[in-house]
Amino acid sequence: QVRLVESGGGLVRPGGSLRLSCVGSGRPFRNFAMGWFRRAPRKEREFVASISGGSRSIYYGDSVRGRFIISRDNAKDTVYLQMNNLKLEDTAVYYCASRNSYVPREFEDEFDYWGQGTQVTVSS
Repeated sequence: QVRLVESGGGLVRPGGSLRLSCVGSGRPFRNFAMGWFRRAPRKEREFVASISGGSRSIYYGDSVRGRFIISRDNAKDTVYLQMNNLKLEDTAVYYCASRNSYVPREFEDEFDYWGQGTQVTVSS
């Protein structure tokens, strides 16, 4: 059974940084694309970033491009989301997701497994 567990969320001031982690288990981590999504209060779930199994292909959502960095360490079965220059509007629950494919995508219905989410709150 595939399992994804996020960690690293918390409270941060505007302009600050956080790094989220997501550990996968249940299948060979390196063979599958991973992604991060987020859901802010009263909003639809939004694509943040995705990365291919070998890290050669990476995509970012428009609202985070240039501030967030997705990466993965296949030896640790972990995908990361480094979030810099955080803004109030980055407040959301952040979800890790995995596809049944090596190739990354940007739409949530193309991901097959999801973590439980971790809360990120940006507030002064």
